[in-house]
Amino acid sequence: MFDVGFSEIFLIMLVALVVIGPEKLPKVARALGLLTGRLQRYMASVKAEVDREMHNEEILRIERETKQAIASVHSSISSEASHIEQSIQNSKPGIAKQTVVEETLNK
Repeated sequence: MFDVGFSEIFLIMLVALVVIGPEKLPKVARALGLLTGRLQRYMASVKAEVDREMHNEEILRIERETKQAIASVHSSISSEASHIEQSIQNSKPGIAKQTVVEETLNK
């Protein structure tokens, strides 16, 4: 994130020692450490929430795709079923005629 080397940290600590003073420097450093920890925890929670939201969006996308695939299969099956029913209806008169002819021949 930030490229801070040892020399920069040393300079910051030296300025802080001069400005804040040796009595208050440990308290300020402790408070700064606590704030840094809180910031890191907050950033981790935000990252986890974003990851969860992305995961939820992916699940919803997969659900939509699955529903579309199911609807497509259902439509295809319905179309084939109606085609088969129509073929059966069209062949019933022929079957009835054939049955009559067979009964006539068997007599």
